[in-house]
Amino acid sequence: MPSGDRRLQPRRKPRQVRAELTRDRILTAAAHVFAEHGYAAGTTNRIAERARISIGSLYQYFPNKDGILAELLLRHIDRGTWTQADQHDVSPGSLESTVRALVRDAIDNHSDDPQLLRIMIEEASFSKELLDTIDRHRGYRVGQVRDLLARHPDVRVRDLGTAAELIVTTVEMNSHMLMAAPQAVPVETFEKELVAMVTRYLRGDQ
Repeated sequence: MPSGDRRLQPRRKPRQVRAELTRDRILTAAAHVFAEHGYAAGTTNRIAERARISIGSLYQYFPNKDGILAELLLRHIDRGTWTQADQHDVSPGSLESTVRALVRDAIDNHSDDPQLLRIMIEEASFSKELLDTIDRHRGYRVGQVRDLLARHPDVRVRDLGTAAELIVTTVEMNSHMLMAAPQAVPVETFEKELVAMVTRYLRGDQ
């Protein structure tokens, strides 16, 4: 994966409200175009037409549709923050419900538009900014979960850091895959089985 492709960098960072609104219109239009037509057919001309701006105006903000898709993925990642650890019930016997809240939060964050999510996963180019954002949010979520595990009396794993890493990876990756192809497994079944698996692991069930 490229570590820093300048071709993906937004060309214009909005400094005024009007410019920010135009940039938002481009991103909103692109999300609809990619979802309706697919990425290959989702041309910048179609995006500009949907946003009701000229193609020249679009290129003032983004160099190409790869840059637009990368920005959509950045926004998706930035929006996805798990519930604060200190808001969860950590009383004895509550571990399963706590895990369910974490799983449900991840599912909800990926359920807005499965087709667009699939396009972002399959087509987005990974610029340095995108990779840095992924790493930052992953570290934040791992820290949240580790704090939660450290405070919960039902948790029996010895290495809390490794456990938090495993849980975040398992929940996030499987939620991504499920919502990108929702017909594969019913959401209710997925949630039930993933909660049971993570709960057993944390309790040290044999």
